This record gives sequence, structure tokens and C-alpha cells, in this order.
Amino acid sequence: MTISQTFAVSTAARAGAVLSFTFGLGLAFATPSEAVEIQEVTSPGGIKALLVEDYTNPLIAVNFAFEGAGSTSDAPGKEGTGTLLTGLLDEGAGPIESAAFQSKLDELGVSLSFDVGLDNFTGSFRTIVENEDEAFDLLGLALNEPRFDDEPVARMRAQFVTQIVSNLNDPGALASKAWRQAVFPGHPYSRPSEGTAETLAAVTKADLQAFRTKGFARGNLVVGVVGAIDAKALGEKLDTVFGKLPEKADLPKVPDVAPVTGKTVAVPLAVPQTQIQFALPGVKRDDPDFFAAYLMNHVLGGGSFSSRLYQEVREKRGLAYGASSYLASYDHAAVLGAGTATRADKAQESVDIIRAEIKRMAENGPTEEELAKAKAYVKGAYAIQNLDSSLSIASTLVGIQLDRLGIDYIDKRQELIDAVTMDDVKRIGKKLLSLEPSVVTVGPAAS
Repeated sequence: MTISQTFAVSTAARAGAVLSFTFGLGLAFATPSEAVEIQEVTSPGGIKALLVEDYTNPLIAVNFAFEGAGSTSDAPGKEGTGTLLTGLLDEGAGPIESAAFQSKLDELGVSLSFDVGLDNFTGSFRTIVENEDEAFDLLGLALNEPRFDDEPVARMRAQFVTQIVSNLNDPGALASKAWRQAVFPGHPYSRPSEGTAETLAAVTKADLQAFRTKGFARGNLVVGVVGAIDAKALGEKLDTVFGKLPEKADLPKVPDVAPVTGKTVAVPLAVPQTQIQFALPGVKRDDPDFFAAYLMNHVLGGGSFSSRLYQEVREKRGLAYGASSYLASYDHAAVLGAGTATRADKAQESVDIIRAEIKRMAENGPTEEELAKAKAYVKGAYAIQNLDSSLSIASTLVGIQLDRLGIDYIDKRQELIDAVTMDDVKRIGKKLLSLEPSVVTVGPAAS
């Protein structure tokens, strides 16, 4: 398997609901203004999924997540267990050894990958209809009967360790590490999801099996499906793939944590540029003020070329190639982050500018024009960013469930955005941005 690691999404569905919504843009399977139904499917064995039937192409895309089975489930001293598992589930399963399993995936034209984030373990699967029976059987084997033979375990471990070692002097990687440890000290979120060379060396076959058997269960499973399959056939496939999993997961309890603010960390590194990262409190996805905070952040630094940070740092002063901010909502924390990378002798100036823009937003909020443009962009970009392919739509269906947004979320989303007032944005901006941010820098000591 090729190493790849991303942060994943997902949740619980509502019984018997079907939603018709309209895509504002032409998609891989839908013309403009064509209504698409999201169905909630329950298998004979009780496994739930959200389904969008689409027969434009003879393909089936499945995304799924095991909620809570992220890197926070790694045992202390064995960080990276979940990451190593992502590289091994398709390296042989049941009676099929690694090379034969990979060959079978290629022969059938099956796309299969796994990822682990802080909170969730996710999978992505796509097959052509002609081979769906064999393809779903392989997916079921990968999840239920992975082999963890010595050769692929050693090979994948070596690949991950090589990647870790290559990042030891990478400014971005060092900044992310220092940021996690400064913002979430002593919390599982402070640990490296990828592990270290030492912790990966400590991971055994029994550890991999324990992570899988404790983290993969029907009770924390979320599934989104798009493609040429109906509800009845999908129900049978859900039981084939997931029906043998235990009913409940056995996951460690992870406490909620507030990000540390007002802390300054400088990591010396002899490189030409200085990495700069900020941290302030954010809002959880289920917070009523989420869209107010989202729009405020879009104006501040989330709106790419149009944002204040980009304009002030890049366009007006040419201090960096870019500057941005973001909202991150995890299961146990919420953060508003910001950052840039600049010449070492311009680091303090860049920090001062970002601080000033954060303060300006906290005190005055956006202008009416900025808020109107942010609303238009956030509404219009959603289809492009989340509904442009079968796999991205399947991922969106998983995310809707993980975030408990409701099966009618896509239908309601524009109304939720339009309902945000200037007072809402100013209020949440003042609340989040009035604190002293934590600032992490990685670069020459003098910067």
C-alpha cells in the first residue's frame, strides 16, 4: 500500500428519512437543478448507511468511518499503531497473502485505502458494478481477517519510519509538533498520529489486532454510499462487509480539552524561513454559532486570496507566499488556527501583522461587504468542494452523520448561512479573538 494519511470525518442517522436536494452545479452524476435522493438504508442485520443511487456510471463508491477509533486509541508508548494499520489492511487477508491480495485488487479494478485521524479511522472503497461481489468480499476480508504477515508488517513499518525520519528536520513538521504540544499539553491530541521510530518499533502484531478488534464495531460505524446500487442490494453488502464486526467498540475515554492560549514557543532551526503558527479557541461543529464563526474566519484568513491575512501579509507587504486561518473542530476540542511562513528577518513583523488583524477583527468585525461576499462564497463553493465526485459525495454523507447534522443538512445549509447576522459574527469574533493567542515559531534563533 502507498502511505497516505489524512484527517477523516462522520455519525448516527435518522430512521426512515429520505431527502431530495438540488445541486447548484453540474456534478459527475447530476446535471444542474437535478434533484438527488439521500436514502437511509438499514441492512437485514441492522447496519445503517446513507445512500445516493446513481446509475450514470457503473460504479459504486463507499466511504466509512469507525468513530472514536483514531490515533487517540493508540496505547501509550505505541503511538502510530493506527497509522501502521492503515498500511496493512490491504496487505493480505483471510487465505490471500499480500501479493495475491494486491493483484486481486488490481485485477478487479478496486480502489481501496484507509486513513487515521485524531478521532476516527476511515476507509474509502470503489468498484465497478461488474465485479462488485468479489470486490465487497475483499473489503470484508480486509476489515475482518487481516493477516499481518511478517514481511508486509516489516515493509510498511520501514516505509512509515523513513517518512518520520525525513520529517525530523522539516520546519513544517516541527512546527506542527510544537503546536500540538503547546496547545494540548499532556492530552492524546498532543501525540504524533504517525508515531515515532521508537514507538513504531514497539508495535506488535497483537497490538494491531487489538486496535482493530477494539476499534472496529457496528456500533461506531458510519457509512456513505454513492453509485449504481439500490437499497436492498446495499443492505446485503453491508452485512457481508460489516456484519461480523462486534456490536460495540471498546475505546479509551478521551477527555475534552480547551486549547492553551497566551503561550509562546520558539523552536530554533537553521533554515532560511520561519514557520509561524497561532492558536485560539474555536467552536465545535454542533455549536449554534458555528456558521457565524465560519464566516468570520473566512474574512479573517479562510478565504484564500480575498482574506485579510492574505492581503496584509502577501499582497500589501510581500512577506510570504500566503497567510491563512482555519477552524478545526475535533471530538474533544475546537481551535481557531492561523499561520504563515516568511523570511527569518521578517518573522516578527509577520507575527505583529497577524496579531493586529486578529485584534481588528475582534474589535470591529467584518464590513457588510466582506460578510456578504463570504456568505456568497461559502454557499457557492460547497458543491465544488464536497459534491464533485462519487467518492467526495460518499465522504460528505459520512461527515454529515459524524457531525450529527441531519439527513436534510444539505437542503438547510444555505438557510443556516443566510440566517447569520452581522451582530452574530461580531459577537463570536470578539469572544474567540479577544484572548491572547499561543504562538509557535520554527526558524533561526534570531527570528
